[in-house]
Amino acid sequence: MEKITSFTIDHIKLQPGLYVSRKDWVGQVCVTTFDLRLCKPNDEPVMNTAEVHTVEHLAATYLRNEPAWKDKVLYFGPMGCRTGFYLLLAGELTSKEVLPLVRDCFRFIADYRGEVPGASAKDCGNYLDMNLPMANYWGRKYADLLDNITEDRLTYPE
Repeated sequence: MEKITSFTIDHIKLQPGLYVSRKDWVGQVCVTTFDLRLCKPNDEPVMNTAEVHTVEHLAATYLRNEPAWKDKVLYFGPMGCRTGFYLLLAGELTSKEVLPLVRDCFRFIADYRGEVPGASAKDCGNYLDMNLPMANYWGRKYADLLDNITEDRLTYPE
């Protein structure tokens, strides 16, 4: 079997950033998958499941309510390695084009207070596994990175 695209990226060189992971065509529509990398793989501690879950709830809520982008949002969810998230958007897009959206989303997460959307037994299959203070921390950390991002953090390393 061939390696899937995400396993061909050199994770030793990979830094936190915002990357185009792949572009797939579904009929006439391009689906762009973005790699929102919050941790340096195999070097920094990864996120715990509670904050990953909380970020996922907050980001999905924000993205699906953002007026200019909500109709393009196909999926937001965690990477199994817990070093980041995938965002799938309809359209042939670049990291620079979605940078303001992703930065605003993570500012929303950094500043969010109150009940986490969907964090109830009725709405979620594991609603007790939440950690809002740590989600706020990761939101702030990633938004700060995106505020000052450099070209090398917008394109996968060779």
